[in-house]
Amino acid sequence: MSTQTFESLKLENQLCFPLYAASREIIKLYRPLLEKIDLTYTQYIVMMVFWQEKKINVKDLGKKLFLDSGTLTPVLKSLENKGYVLRSRLLEDERVVMVEITEKGESLKELAVKIPEFMVSCVPLSIDEAKQLHFLLNKILISLEK
Repeated sequence: MSTQTFESLKLENQLCFPLYAASREIIKLYRPLLEKIDLTYTQYIVMMVFWQEKKINVKDLGKKLFLDSGTLTPVLKSLENKGYVLRSRLLEDERVVMVEITEKGESLKELAVKIPEFMVSCVPLSIDEAKQLHFLLNKILISLEK
């Protein structure tokens, strides 16, 4: 077989690799900031949904974050143990688990508010480039969701 046959297997020809590596490096930058407020990155993105939504069921939360219930359940349990959220089952349908933010969880927002601003300063993209990247990544996520 010719070397051309295996060209698609070269690391530098993969779209997935720079996405994976960039994601890991960005999350690494978040780590010290999130440690100060005692959150993991996954807990942080869950809390961002609660700071906006206040109350949501686990299924819809998973859809928003592209996470399955096997990943979300321990995260929600940990956040509940910290006093940031409360889980309960709907009386009319006990299969549905609702989660809502507590006052303590809401007050955590004050400590987290500067994190996005700091992270923007860490990524060497112009505002237009960042918007374009955001658009393209969301386009990929939406197309893969179907």
